[in-house]
Amino acid sequence: MNNIDFLKTNLIAHRGYFDLSYGIPENTLPAFQRAIDFKYGIEFDIHILKDDTIVVFHDDDLKRMAGIDKKLKEYTYDELKDIKLQGTNKKIPTFEEVLNLVNGQVPLLIEFKTDYNLKMLAKKAMKILESYNGKYAVQSFHPSCVNFFKKKYPHIPRGQLSYDYKKNKITFIGRYILRNMLFNFITKPDFISYDVRNYNIKKMFKWKNKRTVFGWTVKTKDQFEKNKSVFDNLICENIQNYS
Repeated sequence: MNNIDFLKTNLIAHRGYFDLSYGIPENTLPAFQRAIDFKYGIEFDIHILKDDTIVVFHDDDLKRMAGIDKKLKEYTYDELKDIKLQGTNKKIPTFEEVLNLVNGQVPLLIEFKTDYNLKMLAKKAMKILESYNGKYAVQSFHPSCVNFFKKKYPHIPRGQLSYDYKKNKITFIGRYILRNMLFNFITKPDFISYDVRNYNIKKMFKWKNKRTVFGWTVKTKDQFEKNKSVFDNLICENIQNYS
């Protein structure tokens, strides 16, 4: 397995260290700069647009962040670049802009969104990452994405994201497979990232005997206190309230 100790040295800021009370939305350059300033690792999400530009953004549409009911994959970056987020003057950054800002100062945990053209996203992202000197790992909810990295980029630390899938419109069997990550024996992730709201404690410690397990997403002091000794590290928001 690949060594991922670099992701255990400090808490990991979920979508950067964002705070709307300071006019800093999630997954923006100021949110990442703030995480760097506090020496937190950074978790963020990447998508590919219809012109093959990779951007750092969580949702697959702009409704929550910009009030626009349109899919991200329908945009080119030229069409997207001036859209402002959550009533601020902050904008959606490209993957390259984020990497240039971080520049190896803190470790990165990069989530690959697979709603559109996974192979192109992975190919383009890895081309960009070839010249990046900092430490990073990749992760995805989709076992096919994790398996892609096992086959094509086995030297890159890879992780499987999961949760209980109760609200997903999938079969009971599909939910059971994904919740328990039964594809792990094929994809062989270096680590697991699991929802802190709905894990099974017995299974958690069983998983920890085999690989590193991160918990997402801690948002309160109570969640932090409850989970800090369960997981190998935590992916967090509102860190100022409990760190």
